[in-house]
Amino acid sequence: MDILKKIEHYRSQEERLKWEGTFADYLHLLKEQPWVAQSSHSRIYNMIKDAGVETNNDRKVYQFFSHQLFGLEEALEKLVEEYFHPSAKRLDVRKRILLLMGPVSGGKSTLVTMLKRGLEAYTRTDQGAVYAIKGCPMHEDPLHLIPLHLREDFYEEYGIRIEGNLSPLNTMRLEEEYGGRLEDVLIERVFFLEDKRVGIGTFSPSDPKSQDIADLTGSIDFSTIAEFGSESDPRAYRFDGELNKANRGLMEFQEMLKCDEKFLWHLLSLTQEGNFKAGRFALISADELIVAHTNETEYRSFISNKKNEALHSRIIVMPVPYNLKVSQEEKIYEKMIKESDVADVHIAPHTLRVAAMFTILTRLKDSNRGDIDLLKKMRLYDGENVEGYNLADVNEMKKEFQEEGMSGIDPRYVINRISSTIIRKGITSINALDVLRSLKEGLDQHPSITQELREKYLNFISLARKEYDEMAKKEVQKAFVYSYEESAKTLMDNYLDNVESFCNKTKLRDQLTGEEINPDEKLMRSIEEQIGISENAKKAFREEILIRISALARKGKRFDYRSHARLREAIQKKLFADLKDVVKITTSAKTPDEQQLKKINEVVARLIDEHGYNSTSANDLLRYVGSLLNR
Repeated sequence: MDILKKIEHYRSQEERLKWEGTFADYLHLLKEQPWVAQSSHSRIYNMIKDAGVETNNDRKVYQFFSHQLFGLEEALEKLVEEYFHPSAKRLDVRKRILLLMGPVSGGKSTLVTMLKRGLEAYTRTDQGAVYAIKGCPMHEDPLHLIPLHLREDFYEEYGIRIEGNLSPLNTMRLEEEYGGRLEDVLIERVFFLEDKRVGIGTFSPSDPKSQDIADLTGSIDFSTIAEFGSESDPRAYRFDGELNKANRGLMEFQEMLKCDEKFLWHLLSLTQEGNFKAGRFALISADELIVAHTNETEYRSFISNKKNEALHSRIIVMPVPYNLKVSQEEKIYEKMIKESDVADVHIAPHTLRVAAMFTILTRLKDSNRGDIDLLKKMRLYDGENVEGYNLADVNEMKKEFQEEGMSGIDPRYVINRISSTIIRKGITSINALDVLRSLKEGLDQHPSITQELREKYLNFISLARKEYDEMAKKEVQKAFVYSYEESAKTLMDNYLDNVESFCNKTKLRDQLTGEEINPDEKLMRSIEEQIGISENAKKAFREEILIRISALARKGKRFDYRSHARLREAIQKKLFADLKDVVKITTSAKTPDEQQLKKINEVVARLIDEHGYNSTSANDLLRYVGSLLNR
């Protein structure tokens, strides 16, 4: 389908979704679909829930956020379960402003944008449909038409509670346009759209001397006073402030804590009573989520001011820390790069991972437990298995520091340095060493990094470099070992013969002499030691291998080189150690002979075809590993 057909299809979909009828028709609709009368908080909660919920390690993971926000599962679960869910149930927490607090580039703005875009899409579904009094600038809830004295009767019949009073403009329209016959009032379906200021508003403070409260609550239209005769006539008032336009949905209050006090006090009655004062009218009802975001420094300054106590008590603070998982940080960089103009640049495998390691190390705090260093902590947080530790240890570490993840290097800095590397090199391929070098150079230009922090961060760059050295050697090791695949299989078969003999307490027969010999303990240990199998653990490991062989045999399958991940790793390491001199000579030869060149080409092809490198990055990797092995 080409773009013009898609536009036409979208337009026809919009037409299909439109609905208009009288209030009497709307009440019939409510009988069939009572959820359309839900509150703004309930609509947002259901939007998040309907996108799907998974459980991971007893933690709820909301799929609504999963494509844009990474590594914030705990913070998002807390946000949904402690704010949106109880708010949807009409508990008192809905009468609070939601304040997202966290470090720069931590995902606060992205989170709010996701809620906005999500609402725009959700109001186009049956479950998220919103209906309003036609012609109302505030898209007012039609149920406000029900008189106060009939609301208990309405609840008994429909099971729906009505909150809020009819606005001054619709009160006048009801009398003048419909002669008081509320059943004839026209109702229409509305679709939230920030660009058209329907159901979604954004307020951004500017110069306190020039900004008018009308930006929030609307203003008098002086050109109509002569026509309508009074400033208290609602037809002479523009209900076009952000609080008006965000009714039934969400209003983002940017930099709320930097705002002038007169703007903040207007939020007191809106949050507590669900209404606000505008012009010379009675209180105007509004049903909307007010969400703001700030950093920790501004928040501390705000709560230290006694004058802000009343507003502070009406705020729910939700911390949004930095992500603390290396694998999730990689996804953040991938997403940011994909959205840039350098998406076509080849980034060698492990480049983003190594950058992520450095970033995460800057955000972690040293554990009070002496047996856990930052590298172990980083691996445990990322869900890796670290011998001697389990999930309980991870949870214990997370409880040590409430503020962990509220400081450190932000993703934008890393992306800036990656961009700098790409632009400066002027080539189409970069690797981990290029990025680490750029991160190091950038520390001098970072305005908020002290000399003490710089020394600390330089140490983290060194740690990330050591981790990369191991990754690089392992990558080349795998590529070389595959080139010697027959050798790997022979070594595996030899090991398995000896393990079977050891476990069954039998002897092997020498293929050359035919005499019986004992299992080759030296060979078995030389392989097992590659993956840290201790002398005490060797028997259990060998028996486990034998059990795996038997289990596969019962299913008619054969145990091969890829049947046991740890044993495969041990074989690769053993073979690589045996081939180390060959690798060293092959990768570092300035003028390789025909045999060496053939081997290099095989390894490069393997790195390109199976490990994600291109020709440039594969050759760079081989040269680097060669230099490491020659040290």
